[in-house]
Amino acid sequence: MLLILLVTSHAAFAATAGGAREKELRELRGRIEALQKGLADAEGTKEEAADALKDSERAISEANRVLRNLGRQSRNINRELAEIRAKSRAQEATLRAQQARIGRLLYRQYVGGEAEPLKLLLNREDPEQIARDLHYFGYISRARVQLIAELRANLARLDALAREAEQQSAELEQVTRKQREQRQRLAQERRARNRVLASISRDIQRQRREIRTLKRDENRLARLVEELSRLVARERRSARLRNERVPDGSTDGKAFRELKGRLSLPVRGELAGHFGSPRSGGGTLWKGVFITARAGDNVRAIAGGRVVFADWLRGFGNLMIIDHGGAYMSLYANNEALYRQVGDTIRSGETIATVGNSGGNPDSGLYFELRHQGKPLDPLGWVDLK
Repeated sequence: MLLILLVTSHAAFAATAGGAREKELRELRGRIEALQKGLADAEGTKEEAADALKDSERAISEANRVLRNLGRQSRNINRELAEIRAKSRAQEATLRAQQARIGRLLYRQYVGGEAEPLKLLLNREDPEQIARDLHYFGYISRARVQLIAELRANLARLDALAREAEQQSAELEQVTRKQREQRQRLAQERRARNRVLASISRDIQRQRREIRTLKRDENRLARLVEELSRLVARERRSARLRNERVPDGSTDGKAFRELKGRLSLPVRGELAGHFGSPRSGGGTLWKGVFITARAGDNVRAIAGGRVVFADWLRGFGNLMIIDHGGAYMSLYANNEALYRQVGDTIRSGETIATVGNSGGNPDSGLYFELRHQGKPLDPLGWVDLK
């Protein structure tokens, strides 16, 4: 921070001490800024790690859901397989019983031989009854043979279903095993990501503690610098700079960047507020200079240009801004009256306004700023005070 001091030796000492402290303060703020950038990077990394952990946990949840479904399918298949096997055992028992009955029937026919029909004829007096008995006997035999065939077909189907169920069960077991292995891998990955996230969180906490410590140091140092600045300001007020030179037309036609050190302030008077020094009430710094002057004194343009703003603005009163080209602008505030309008071309040294105290300023004078690409410049670095 550039402080122009034309004061007593005591003020010079205070300014030197203040300059050293300001340098230390800038270095401290640089460290804080670097730490804050590192903290922002770490928080970004933490967010990425948290997103990765979220993906892992979602994948584990999905794997658990799949395993649950696979378990349900496995239980259903095993239940169906048990039912098929129970039906097969029942069918086999029925088949064996039918086979036993047919075996006994065949045995009786074998033992009786061809005499069995004759026995039926001899034992019956009614031929029609005999015919009906023979027909019924043949029907029973054929029905039993058909039943056995159906039982064997059912057994074959049940056997096929059992083999299919066993195959499905085996395939399901293989899929389940792979799903369990995948869940284990995901769980390991989640544990690793948890460790990374915990490490990043510890680093962030450490950086935050360090930033808090540095900010406390910064506040203490800033209070010291502010105290030194107030001391310098008090000494400066006892030996204020005074400007006696005003702009003329000698700089017309020249590029503004070439006029550094050759310009004049817009009005004659004492400099009550200096660029970079604290304003009364504290909290903010001067971004320009305040020149105390009599109300009604002429305010002159420091160089040629074009008016880009000419109106009342809160805190600045009647304000005029001139664009000098090359992204350089000059600002003239607290005027009593504005003589030019937006779009007017201005010559160097031309009267553009009169001094006042508009905008609620308690003192009559002109607030003046220089800016390049929107950033304030120290006007005293551009003017030649006389």
